[in-house]
Amino acid sequence: MILYHGSFLEIAKPDLTHSRLNVDFGRGFYVTPLHEQAVKWCEKFKRRGKSGIVSIFEWNERSADSLKVLQFDSYSEKWLDFILNCRSMRDESDYDVVIGGVANDKVFNTVELFFDGLIDKQEAIKRLRYEKPNLQICFRTERALAQISFRGSEKI
Repeated sequence: MILYHGSFLEIAKPDLTHSRLNVDFGRGFYVTPLHEQAVKWCEKFKRRGKSGIVSIFEWNERSADSLKVLQFDSYSEKWLDFILNCRSMRDESDYDVVIGGVANDKVFNTVELFFDGLIDKQEAIKRLRYEKPNLQICFRTERALAQISFRGSEKI
């Protein structure tokens, strides 16, 4: 599977040191199989006057059999709970890889309303049901990162 990472610089050797803690799936290296999504990730850097660079990786999904993987097939209560735990830095899970929907702007707004106590969990799930999930894959351990290979990059 070909995967893309959008940034302001080429990432030939991903590491966990430079990742933030309180994001969707916790500390990790985030990629997507959707090229257009990686290009969108570059837009925030371009708005700040930086370059937009999509780094390209290859991952043999069969190698995931040796990893502890959590996959969300849709926005769900389980997905919402996991996101909130990660963003609150309360995630104590030991997954090597987490796969699931991106909390894009519309999804993020719903998550924030729930997080702030302005809507309940059922209302949040109801609203999320109508959103088509984008896809992100978070490699959370060195063991998982060792399974992806850098294939090049492109300037956006």
